[in-house]
Amino acid sequence: MSTATAPEATTPYVPSAETLGAVLAPSEQPARPGAFAVSMAFGWRAMLKIKHVPEQLFDVTAFPIIMTLMFTYLFGGALAGSTGEYLQFLLPGIMVMSVIMTTMYTGVSVNTDIEKGVFDRFRTLPIWRPAPMVGYLLGDMFRYTTASVVILVLGLILGFRPDGGVVGVVAGVGLLVAFSFAFSWIWTMFGLMLRSEKSVMGVSMLVMFPMTFLSNILVRPETMPGWLQVFVDVNPITHLVAAVRSLMSGSTDMGEIVWVLGSGAAFIVVFGTLTMRMYNRK
Repeated sequence: MSTATAPEATTPYVPSAETLGAVLAPSEQPARPGAFAVSMAFGWRAMLKIKHVPEQLFDVTAFPIIMTLMFTYLFGGALAGSTGEYLQFLLPGIMVMSVIMTTMYTGVSVNTDIEKGVFDRFRTLPIWRPAPMVGYLLGDMFRYTTASVVILVLGLILGFRPDGGVVGVVAGVGLLVAFSFAFSWIWTMFGLMLRSEKSVMGVSMLVMFPMTFLSNILVRPETMPGWLQVFVDVNPITHLVAAVRSLMSGSTDMGEIVWVLGSGAAFIVVFGTLTMRMYNRK
C-alpha cells in the first residue's frame, strides 16, 4: 500500500531592489495629462474616424450643395423676383441650417460608442471626465467649418457678394461654429439617454425640423401669421441667422450677437451639466 508524500514547502520569490530597478523605468512617473491635452486627444480621435470613414463628410459637402441649389432656384423667383437677389438673403440662413442639422450626428456617434463598449474603457482612464464628450464636439467643429466653407464657395460662384467682406464672413462663420458647439450638447445628452442610434436620429429630426423651418432662414418673419411669429421670435435659430446675416452684410447687430452668445452659454451650462451627470451614472 503506497503512502502519499507531503509536498515540500517552497519559499516565495521576492525580487531584489536591483531587479526591480532594472525592470521599472528609471525616470519619474509622467504627470497626469491636463484637461486641454486630453480633450484635444479625443478630438483627434474623432478626426481619425473621419479619415478612415470619409463617407461621413457627405453630409457636410453634398447635403449643403443640394440644399443651396434647391432652395435658391426653387424659391428665388417666387419670393424675391430673381435668384441673385434671393441668394443674398438665403445664403447665411442656409449655411446655418446645414450646420445646425449636422450637429445631431454628435449624439449618434456618442450612442454608437456606448453600444460598442468604448465608453467603459474611457471611464477607467485617469483623465478629465468630460474629455471624451468635449473631444466629440471638437472633432465635429471641423465638420461645421467644412460645411460653412462649401456653402460659401458655392454661393460666391452663384453670385453671393457679402458686403461685410472677409472679416464679416469669418466672424459670421466663427459665431456659427461656436454656437453649434454649444448646441451639440443637447444631442450628447440624447446620445446617452436613448437606447439606439435610430432613436437619437428620430428625436433629433423631430426637434430640428420645426426649429430650422419655422425661422427666418427661408422667408422674413413679417410675412408669417401673428401666432407663428411668436414662436419664430423666441427661436434661437432665428437669432443666430439674424446675427450671421448682420455680420456678413456689414451691418453688425450687437443685440443679436449677444443673444446668440448668451443662449449658447446657457446650452453649455444646462445640457453640458445634464450630460455629465448622465455620463457619470450610466
